[in-house]
Amino acid sequence: QMQLVESGGGLVQAGGSLRLSCAASGRTFSSYGMGWFRQAPGKAREFVAAISMSGGTTRYADSVKGRFTISGDNAKNTVYLKMNSLIPDVTAVYYCPAGAGGSIYSFTYWGQGAQVTVAS
Repeated sequence: QMQLVESGGGLVQAGGSLRLSCAASGRTFSSYGMGWFRQAPGKAREFVAAISMSGGTTRYADSVKGRFTISGDNAKNTVYLKMNSLIPDVTAVYYCPAGAGGSIYSFTYWGQGAQVTVAS
């Protein structure tokens, strides 16, 4: 079992930046794949980015490449999502999931989410 807690969400003006954090419980954090998904009102949850905490492999949704960066710190059991050049369309609840075995494609544990609102 892994507990995940997202933080760092909030209200930001268009063009601004924000960094989300996801703190994980458990002593095997480095063996997991970690991701970020988002869900806007009335829309399905969609993939944003993922990282393997053991090898550092990353992948991104095409819509965020070049603007969002995922990173992680095994010593702190934390994964981050740095978001730059924010636009109102990325307003959503952002979720942080964990994938067993280092998977960056399949996720088992999910956090409660953090609201990100970008004002125009």
